[in-house]
Amino acid sequence: MKIIIDNKIPYIKGALEPFAEVIYIPGSKTTNETVTDANALITRTRTLCNESLLKNSSVRMIATATIGYDHIDTEYCEKAGIKWTNAPGCNAKSVEQYIASALFAWALQYRIKLREKTIGIVGAGNVGSKVARFCSILGMKVLINDPPRERAEGPEGYVSLQTIREEADIITFHVPLTMDGQDATHHMVDEAFLTRLHKKPLLINSCRGEVFDTTAVKTAYQKGTISGLIIDCWENEPEIDRELLEMCFLATPHIAGYSKDGKANGTMMSVRAISRFFQLGIDNWQPENIEMPDNTLLDINGSRRDDESIMAEAILSTYNIENDDENLRSNPNAFEKWREEYPVRREFPVYRVRASQVSENATRMLKEAGFEVSVSDKE
Repeated sequence: MKIIIDNKIPYIKGALEPFAEVIYIPGSKTTNETVTDANALITRTRTLCNESLLKNSSVRMIATATIGYDHIDTEYCEKAGIKWTNAPGCNAKSVEQYIASALFAWALQYRIKLREKTIGIVGAGNVGSKVARFCSILGMKVLINDPPRERAEGPEGYVSLQTIREEADIITFHVPLTMDGQDATHHMVDEAFLTRLHKKPLLINSCRGEVFDTTAVKTAYQKGTISGLIIDCWENEPEIDRELLEMCFLATPHIAGYSKDGKANGTMMSVRAISRFFQLGIDNWQPENIEMPDNTLLDINGSRRDDESIMAEAILSTYNIENDDENLRSNPNAFEKWREEYPVRREFPVYRVRASQVSENATRMLKEAGFEVSVSDKE
């Protein structure tokens, strides 16, 4: 058996070598010629798995170590008898961390209390539901729009897109990219969407670049229809729109899900999928030696501080989004470089907060966000 693996997928070397000939190559070098005699591919979003890649090959299984799978021509794979799988939810906690850092960076810059704001969450899958929970922990009013879930579960807990357009101070998008059908998300944020906004909200895109119509979003920003932009996912990546970049409060190179935990989860889910399909017997495989940050102990003194500022310090100590923003602005042409050389980022459960003079509510918030917390001198 032969397996071709994108050489940027971490923690995977050695996992499948006992069972197959394993070839590691860049996603950009994965061609029809290289996959002709391969039985399986483990890939990322940069490799288009379509007829031109797969025709007349021996590929029977494709595992993408990513949430998104719009780079896989699922219709062709079905016709060709090729099984495929993605890694739903693998980096959901990482994107939650990204949104949390972005919200606090924005709130601190403009001296805003997040608990006084209403956030609209479009898409309540693995990521959106975690973002909703986090925002609820902060005391924000949370509006959720997810038509497929609403049809399946009933209307309770969901609102219309128009309600979000009317009431939300912040709107964040966590939808898959779908090109057609009643739930199509391609250019969901277009001129029609933007002209119906009531409160000049902050817009956040950390799902897929094509969910935003770049031209319409730029026009809305110039007209003052929206108050700000935080963008991680862009149309035409890695050739991003420089004018849109300059308009953003925060701009990052598609790294919201790039925590080491998220990457490890994607790798784990892909290896397990390959194991199940080919009956390799490593269905419970887990990656090892995941890098740690230099410091996982956070000392926080809450004296004369409100609970939200305590949360902000903890969140931004795990991940300061402004570093990624500065990198991208310094060299937008290095979009892929910033992704490939991304530094160690770990999620909240890796960190222990040693808190002093904090309220019971702040302690609760930290624990519910996922931190390990030890407290002394409670208020």
